[in-house]
Amino acid sequence: MYKRQVLVHAAAGGVGHLAVQIAKARGAYVIGTASAPKHGFLRRIGVDEPVDYRAVDFAEAVRDVDVVLDTIGGDYGPRSLRTLRPGGVLVSFVLSRPADLDAAGVRAESLLVEPDFAAMTEIAALAEAGLLRAEIDTVLPLEDAARAHERGETGRVSGKIVLTVAAP
Repeated sequence: MYKRQVLVHAAAGGVGHLAVQIAKARGAYVIGTASAPKHGFLRRIGVDEPVDYRAVDFAEAVRDVDVVLDTIGGDYGPRSLRTLRPGGVLVSFVLSRPADLDAAGVRAESLLVEPDFAAMTEIAALAEAGLLRAEIDTVLPLEDAARAHERGETGRVSGKIVLTVAAP
């Protein structure tokens, strides 16, 4: 039986770690990029093959994936084209669209968050079944929202940053 192969960039991040779990729940073989210190976390959430983007060029190390989830943007989209099998799909969370898609024989899709009852019902079912869990990296009070943004921009977060609101 063929398992779809999915490459998730920034697999330990706030969006990436959830994408990993959803891909695993759908039966995919998941490859995830993150720095080496995060590989234990990646394995715990279901990544089959962690790739240390600091030590190797993912575009050289990964081949013939069906789907790439690009949560980073910049040159990651164009470089990810080399990892896709013919007919594969590059899904961008950051609205980048590589110019050479047609030559690569793949397609690109952008993902925007919109209310979708059916999708939310599926996500809720995964959570209820224990197949999807938001990992919490940091909890801060709402008044520290600026600090939360700064932390998120470091690229050193594993999971979600949560802001709490005090009761009146």
